[in-house]
Amino acid sequence: MQDLRSLNHTEFARCLNQTFTLDPGVPGEVRALPLVLIEVTEHGSGAAGPHRRQPFCVLFRGPALPVLPQRTYVMNHDSLGRLEIFLVPLGPDGQGMRYEAVFT
Repeated sequence: MQDLRSLNHTEFARCLNQTFTLDPGVPGEVRALPLVLIEVTEHGSGAAGPHRRQPFCVLFRGPALPVLPQRTYVMNHDSLGRLEIFLVPLGPDGQGMRYEAVFT
């Protein structure tokens, strides 16, 4: 499992428009879902410091249904590997359901 503390805005930005496969963690209820990384945004204007990264958020788009509840999910990506990410559903945007993850 990838240590999320070691990842930053740049690593995610390299994965824009790429698919992450979400494992819903509920056998038999929902199949694995593809989520596409559609946005990566840094927050704050100052330097993060030697032991802290610059806060950022990532936005994914998935299928319109099912709408997943807010919680931590296991996601797999070809270059970033296996990640545990806390996702918050933001609502649909006409192309699917959007989910956000915030990294501090």
